[in-house]
Amino acid sequence: MRERAFWLREPGAGEIRRVDVGVPGAGEVRVRTVRSAVSRGTEMLVFRGGVPVEEYAAMRAPFQEGTFPGPVKYGYLSVGVVEAGDADLLGRTVFCLHPHQTAYIVPRGAVVPVPEGIPPDRGVLAGTVETAVNAMWDATPLVGDRVAVVGGGMVGLCVARLLVGVPGVEVTVVDVDEGRRDVAAALGAGFALPADAPSGLDLVVHASASSAGLQLSLDLLADEGTVIDLSWYGSSEVALRLGGRFHSGRLSIRSSQVGMVSPARRSRRSMTDRLRLALDLLRDPAFDVLVSGSSAFEDLPDVMRELADGGLPALCHTITYEGAEPCSA
Repeated sequence: MRERAFWLREPGAGEIRRVDVGVPGAGEVRVRTVRSAVSRGTEMLVFRGGVPVEEYAAMRAPFQEGTFPGPVKYGYLSVGVVEAGDADLLGRTVFCLHPHQTAYIVPRGAVVPVPEGIPPDRGVLAGTVETAVNAMWDATPLVGDRVAVVGGGMVGLCVARLLVGVPGVEVTVVDVDEGRRDVAAALGAGFALPADAPSGLDLVVHASASSAGLQLSLDLLADEGTVIDLSWYGSSEVALRLGGRFHSGRLSIRSSQVGMVSPARRSRRSMTDRLRLALDLLRDPAFDVLVSGSSAFEDLPDVMRELADGGLPALCHTITYEGAEPCSA
């Protein structure tokens, strides 16, 4: 059976390629894709060719083909319907960390059923909410904390939504885009431009992937406060001013990344447990505000270029697969 997949041919240029997808073997399922989504952070960095050589192995996606900087088939936000394989999953809508492809075969353990009532457009956020869950485990916010999320993209806003659920926590999303104000409000968080951001904070979660954002995060902390850095900078250099309060105020910067379960839960939660939790949290319809654009699979090469250039504004841009039937030749 001939299917189609999106490949990054070289940095800045993608194409649709035909791929062979056969019959699932024992312990495998074939998934017909319904929606996928583009990660505005890591996936865009990959599209631009910004993965450092020393991180090629660490940055491989679960079902990646090819190598950085390209040709490479990369992506990890996919929702589809199981159309062949284990009987108990037939017809079930599932989430999988798979690149953009019309259909694919994976081990059954690589798919997690999407709970009833969660539409595919929201279900593709599972991988992003999973990152936010890991960040919460790393950050361990306390009741009554004053917290800012610097960077109002997909990841930062998902973290903000989880933070507002902690009793007494005051959450402010800080971003250079005034248009994020209404989105933050819909998620239950406050909003501020960088110049108006509150200071004296207990905790700041940084997700802007910029030196300016990380510096601002440090500047907003109270003494002995902590920045949890979710950004991945790729090959970009980061410059910080550490000659001021960083030492006298005993400030901390801690990294958080989704490739492994947070040490705070690693002995008691698997990566599948974490993904199942993320999907369960997506029962919350407030996350729908993050899905702000959609395009057909066939248009993905142009869409990726426009997203990378900034010509196509969207928080979570979804890809639709209606009519994306198997090729006959």
